[in-house]
Amino acid sequence: MDPGVIRKLDEVVVNRIAAGEIIQRPANALKEMIENSLDAKATSIQITVKAGGLRSLQIQDNGTGIRREDLGIVCERFTTSKLQSFDDLSSISTYGFRGEALASISHVAHLTIVTKTKHEKCAYKAGYEDGKLKGDIKPIAGNQGTQITVDELFYNVPMRKQALKTPNEEFQRISDVVSKYAVHNPHACFILKKFGETATIRTQAKTTVPHNIGAIYGAGIGKALVPIELRDEVMQLTVEGYVTNVNFSLKKGISLTFINHRAVECSALKKAIDAIYAVYLPKGSAPFVYLSLELNPQNVDVNVHPTKHEVHFLHEEEIVEKVKLLVERALLGGNAARSYTQALLPGATQPLDSSKVNESMLGGGDEKPRLDYKFVRTSHSVQKLEKFFNISGSGAGSSAGGGGGGVPMKEEPQDEVVEPKLTQPSPSRKKRVVKRETRLHSIHTLRQQVESNGDENLRKIFRELTYVGTIDREQVLIQYDTKMYLSKVQPIAEELFYQLLLFNFGNFERLTLSEPLELKRLVHAGLDDPASGYTEEDGPADELADVIVQKLVSKAPVLREYYNLSIREDGCLESLPKLLDNYIPSLVFLPMYVIRLATDVEWEEEQECFRTFSRETAHFFSRIALTKPEKEYRWELEHVLYPAVRNYLIPPKEMARNGSLLQLASLPELYRVFERC
Repeated sequence: MDPGVIRKLDEVVVNRIAAGEIIQRPANALKEMIENSLDAKATSIQITVKAGGLRSLQIQDNGTGIRREDLGIVCERFTTSKLQSFDDLSSISTYGFRGEALASISHVAHLTIVTKTKHEKCAYKAGYEDGKLKGDIKPIAGNQGTQITVDELFYNVPMRKQALKTPNEEFQRISDVVSKYAVHNPHACFILKKFGETATIRTQAKTTVPHNIGAIYGAGIGKALVPIELRDEVMQLTVEGYVTNVNFSLKKGISLTFINHRAVECSALKKAIDAIYAVYLPKGSAPFVYLSLELNPQNVDVNVHPTKHEVHFLHEEEIVEKVKLLVERALLGGNAARSYTQALLPGATQPLDSSKVNESMLGGGDEKPRLDYKFVRTSHSVQKLEKFFNISGSGAGSSAGGGGGGVPMKEEPQDEVVEPKLTQPSPSRKKRVVKRETRLHSIHTLRQQVESNGDENLRKIFRELTYVGTIDREQVLIQYDTKMYLSKVQPIAEELFYQLLLFNFGNFERLTLSEPLELKRLVHAGLDDPASGYTEEDGPADELADVIVQKLVSKAPVLREYYNLSIREDGCLESLPKLLDNYIPSLVFLPMYVIRLATDVEWEEEQECFRTFSRETAHFFSRIALTKPEKEYRWELEHVLYPAVRNYLIPPKEMARNGSLLQLASLPELYRVFERC
């Protein structure tokens, strides 16, 4: 038998084989692109996924961008801005260094890049296939940063595509990657969502690691975290991390390990930590562990695995042992909260008191068990404030009545003006609507302003609030941890509706009036209200009403397209946007709202237009009329408004100073008072 002929493989075949080692599934491609974004100093990273990343995977950041002259070679193999000589590899501090990520993706998918640097006047768009530029580089409108779109991943490798899991499972793997990097990079904002749907993961910029752990993995894990920290000058080692205490466990453990800010797997470290927890946790349960190790880059070999998920480093056994002891001390310090009990056999002597057992385990009892005054009532089944006032807490806040809208305004025949009711589609008739994501720079700027102005302490309070009871239309009581707060309804609701108008921009359903309302009659009703500030010196009311109606009719196409606020050409109002399910605004304030839309919205400049319109609309939706039935508004506050506050509100910093939230009582302080009595 003759020997086989050795041939040099075609370059395309070589590149696809190499690409298969690096890009094994959509999550690998995303990991490479996230690391590129972080290397580019991005503080905002948004990922959009379609069909688990196989049909489309898009990442957009606000980093430094790619220069126009570099776009020609950016997808060629071994092209990088992070490495010049082999010696640089010994001190590499960036995520990427080989210059293979984009090249590999372009060999197994259709790749499109839109990028802009701060020095260039416009963005540039380029397409790539098999590592080569496809077509011309085109100028295009765009923001600073880079947007990379990967379409039809593995379209030319059908066996790899068939071997992958379902789209949902692939999306879960993508979610795991985003979660890890969002936790480790709290300085950046991460958003992950499926195409046409709301965000699955959303973190704010300039937060903290424990905050992001709680936001992504759950408040239960967030509350159980124990910090660990180590500085060792001899080993040139820094360790920072968070592990769950011995009272908390998961059926499936979660382990996040970063070495020099690179997400890696370290089996030796994982086995050592699992061995520690095996002493404390029930069999079949596991902890949450986040560890960040920083070593001298010269002691770490990052060029071990094509996907860079493994690294080798010097003194591995000694470092693992140090981390093991660090975790062990942290768990032992928090072990006092556990209670130890045992069943007694007949005739057996009484065992030692459990508190003494804990003290002996800690070598002197430096840590004390949690005291009574630190226990918190969080069960919704516990009686609420209404019980003491003989008020029923239930009601149908989503009834077809117009939220108090069918009540006379004040004088004259104004009851005819607001007689129609607002109605919303019944849940059974709703169709699944694909959410549209806006490309308007003004809206993205307003959203970023909201996120950057968020107060983390208030965010934690609202995210974990327990609703205690309704005092009146303006105030409710809420509880967070061991503290009781008085919450002002109107300013908090106004901020919530403002943010909903920004983050759901262009995706509102409609609240339809049973009969269209004439804008002119609404304006006249509003001018009769002293709050409008109208006097006869301002001119005839009829002429002023005509000007307002004409103004709003001219803006009707914009209002209908973006907000589903429908105004007919004959000057009749047909519908309002629906901001929350089961919430209908009080129509008694509609006349003043119509006037303020014409007079207080800055219609000439795009960003100011959307901002002022959202503010005025939020103000209108947040007001609860005296005519709204008590049973109805109580139900809306408890079951609609404050659950939305818990889930969606990003409280601004000024909310901590303007009296919107006031602390009334603290359980530990109350105990001190009772102890003096």
